[in-house]
Amino acid sequence: MKKDFLLSSNDQLEKFAGIVNGDHPLKKVTPEEKIKVGVDLGTSSIVLTVLDSKNQIVYGAYEYDHAVQDGIVVNFMESVNILRRLKAKAEKVLGRELTTACGAIPPKTGEKSAKVVANVIEETGMMCTGIEDEPTAAAKFLRLSNGTVVDIGGGTTGISIFQNNKLIHVIDEATGGFHMTLVLGGRYKIKNDEAEKLKRNKEKEQEVYSVIKPVVEKMAAIVQNMGAEINDPVIVVGGATNFTEFTTTFSKVLKRKVYKPLYPQFVTPLGIAMFDE
Repeated sequence: MKKDFLLSSNDQLEKFAGIVNGDHPLKKVTPEEKIKVGVDLGTSSIVLTVLDSKNQIVYGAYEYDHAVQDGIVVNFMESVNILRRLKAKAEKVLGRELTTACGAIPPKTGEKSAKVVANVIEETGMMCTGIEDEPTAAAKFLRLSNGTVVDIGGGTTGISIFQNNKLIHVIDEATGGFHMTLVLGGRYKIKNDEAEKLKRNKEKEQEVYSVIKPVVEKMAAIVQNMGAEINDPVIVVGGATNFTEFTTTFSKVLKRKVYKPLYPQFVTPLGIAMFDE
């Protein structure tokens, strides 16, 4: 596997991170031009992405939340209110209305979960054009025709295996970033909100990772248990993978090379928007 196979994706992710942080100029789009919108209702944050008709990045923003648990919306109105704020901000910046959006759910979380996500989107005034599963959205952004995508979010680990552009196997396990937070909270005897802040503190990363490493090893073991079904390359995405040693731990358990894009928390949200046709 060539080392540069993620270069194109990394360029896009770096640009998107710059837009989110206000460090990168926005792409101009005409009022008549088709735009695509993606909504990622995550356990730790809600991300809104906007692409043009050629899947070039136009805009992005996110807001932390507590409205989703283990990939399932548990506070409908909080999700709606956050998305309304993100939508209003985007419309003000872009000077046009967002009329459609695609959403996503962890794999195998069911039709009811998909319906709730669609309802959140439509409650903000956008028409929901579809609900995809998260690892499939990630694979679309990565342009992955063969390989294994491990999408580790706040509440779940979703694993999708692709062969010749077809999804051949998918599973979802209730282990994610929130479980890291619980382990940290137990270790330091602090509340979940404090543990979440500690988990995101880059200055404390080495100390934090030594505590949550067993959770990462459990995630890798879930993938390993799929045995010969796993296709290379194995790519990890999602906010919970944002640790320097994450892929090292995964590779050690899997006994194979594991790749991680830059800003892995934005891979799935960008892929979701690509489905808004």
